[in-house]
Amino acid sequence: MDYSSSWLNSFLVRFRLSANLFLSQFEPLALLLAPLLTLFIARLLHSLLSVIHEKGLKATVLALFMRSIKLVPGVQSYIDAEKQKVVDKLQSGSKSKKEHWRTELPTTGLGVGVIEEMKDVKSNDADWKGKCSGTVYIGGSESEGHFSLINEACSMFAHTNPLHLDVFQSVARFEAEVVAMTADLLGCKEKASGGQVCGNMTSGGTESILLAVKTSRDYMKAKKGITRPEMIIAESAHSAYDKAAQYFNIKLRRVPVNKEFKADVKVIRKQINRNTILIVGSAPGYPHGIIDPIQELGKLADSYGICLHVDLCLGGFVLPFALKLGYPIPPFDFTVRGVTSISADVHKYGLAPKGTSVVLYRNHDIRKHQFVAVTEWSGGLYVSPTIAGSRPGGVIAGAWAAMMSLGQQGYLENTRKIMEVSKMIQKGIKEIPELFIIGNPDMTIVAFGSAVLDIFEVNDIMSGKGWHLNALQRPNSIHICVTLQHVPVVDAFLQDLREAVQTVKENPGPISGGLAPIYGAAGRMPDRGMVQDLLVNYMDGTC
Repeated sequence: MDYSSSWLNSFLVRFRLSANLFLSQFEPLALLLAPLLTLFIARLLHSLLSVIHEKGLKATVLALFMRSIKLVPGVQSYIDAEKQKVVDKLQSGSKSKKEHWRTELPTTGLGVGVIEEMKDVKSNDADWKGKCSGTVYIGGSESEGHFSLINEACSMFAHTNPLHLDVFQSVARFEAEVVAMTADLLGCKEKASGGQVCGNMTSGGTESILLAVKTSRDYMKAKKGITRPEMIIAESAHSAYDKAAQYFNIKLRRVPVNKEFKADVKVIRKQINRNTILIVGSAPGYPHGIIDPIQELGKLADSYGICLHVDLCLGGFVLPFALKLGYPIPPFDFTVRGVTSISADVHKYGLAPKGTSVVLYRNHDIRKHQFVAVTEWSGGLYVSPTIAGSRPGGVIAGAWAAMMSLGQQGYLENTRKIMEVSKMIQKGIKEIPELFIIGNPDMTIVAFGSAVLDIFEVNDIMSGKGWHLNALQRPNSIHICVTLQHVPVVDAFLQDLREAVQTVKENPGPISGGLAPIYGAAGRMPDRGMVQDLLVNYMDGTC
């Protein structure tokens, strides 16, 4: 024991002498700075590797190259000037319209005369009847039928606020019943759901998704102790997940879709790690109207013990009825093991007033993580279920009125109409040789592109004919989201589309005032940061 101790002391003395002799060759300042410099370089490498891991080598190198280029005198100012030209083109005259907008209260109020002014302003809106992709889901004129019914319901409860449960008990009942009826459509009474499905109404699909993501984050933190959360989505998943990732400090991993434009389960599996809290499926996805393999995603989520959110914002009030009509709809709801939350918009195919959606959870243990409870506020004890505190009771009442007035038979008939129109549009597009349909649409969204024409030029011609379609990327394409407004105009749409294709075929090239060059350039632009800047500058000048 003494010998070992003596040997160790002798070794340490020799080591210290050798080290001091070696280090005596260097300046004291160099010895002080060396570890700090090493730490700095290690930190820099770690940051670089993290960026490469997140964005990929190609995107990282490109970003560094673009930053270097912008350091050249005059380059940044030139790029800014060119970006402003694009922003001005996108806004296309909206600045001149804003010059006449009010910036202060009138000295003397207009009284009931304000209604006439509102009618005058409204007369400048675009003609949306039958001409818009999605947008207005109720059929007919806004002054009659279902429109009149929900308008009256909203007006009757315009003064109400479900924050005050003790005062507006009627609205509290309406909300609970809208949630329960929606849950019933989505498998809550089936044994596989667990029998505890619950939820709340929100202002729209984005808020429903935001809440589902926030709830999943906090639930997984409590369940598995995850403090650096990540979620995985297909590139076809809604942009609301990007918003949620930014709001709630969650790392977002976006993966490509497969050849059928569905979420690729194998690729998603490879991305799952110890920080993964959530994977996502869409039924259907907004871009192409294609349902992701929810059953396979459910098995994946269940096997890893993570959450699975299903985006049914478009499909919630169509797929249950399409299934009853005999359409081959794959499983999509709480009957799928592994699904932990669902979002479904009532203000789309539920034909409710704008500002109504539902977020549902498999059980109360999950939903509790959605709520915010405050115990130390001088204003008293406070608890709120959703992002908004005060909420408009009028639209909740309107949603309840819409669902009750239509009933299952009403939704069944509406689904039959729009599904048939969707099939007619698909058939008509297939008969236009210059066009092709993206994937195999499962519902009422039909996306189409072209291998021989600039599809955005076709879109510009359609815009000139009064149609408001949606431009897509990866691949470049446009889509129409079929609503009841399109039932009487489907033949006119296909005729205009045939004419637009023929026009572009005979006279290729951008039209005056068209946005095809901008959409095309944005899709090809390798610096996605620049595209992001364009969008932000556009929005900043618009709202």
